[in-house]
Amino acid sequence: MTDPVLATDRLLLRDFEPGDYEAVHAYAADIEVVRFMSWGPNTEVDTRDFLERAAESAAARPRIGYELAVAHLQDGRLLGGIELSLAAEDSQQAMLGYCFSREAWGQGYATEAAEAMLMLGFDVLGLHRVWAGCDSQNTVSAHVLEKIGMSLEGCMREDVRVRGEWRDTLLFGILENEYKARLSE
Repeated sequence: MTDPVLATDRLLLRDFEPGDYEAVHAYAADIEVVRFMSWGPNTEVDTRDFLERAAESAAARPRIGYELAVAHLQDGRLLGGIELSLAAEDSQQAMLGYCFSREAWGQGYATEAAEAMLMLGFDVLGLHRVWAGCDSQNTVSAHVLEKIGMSLEGCMREDVRVRGEWRDTLLFGILENEYKARLSE
């Protein structure tokens, strides 16, 4: 499977399209949305560059990056983006990341989308491990990662500089056997 379209109860995860620019720029330029990210707030050029990189990643064969738009299934509103990036072409490990607009916060969309990406990673791509990092001050994101079955593996101290300030990153991970055990519970 190279070009995924994943549907959950409420969401559609698909490759980004050129028409997504305005919605992506709206959340990527929002300082509150990106306050825990090492990037942003985006300029218009930053957002165009991101969409160009996402399109290049989607076109790559073999595909090792899955940077997907997360849209509301009923009305098609773009809510955010989610990513699963393989460490290398032959790797069985990938990094999970996501960013959602403020309107999507607190409704379980990040958890629902992240669970769909674990399914893609383990059931479709045959991964062994998925990991994610989040700013140590981003308790909401840490909670999402725990809800999808990831375990806290450690803390990288002052490893990322965010708008002039050194920040700690919490590292989470889940193995294929842990993911499959959760499904059978």
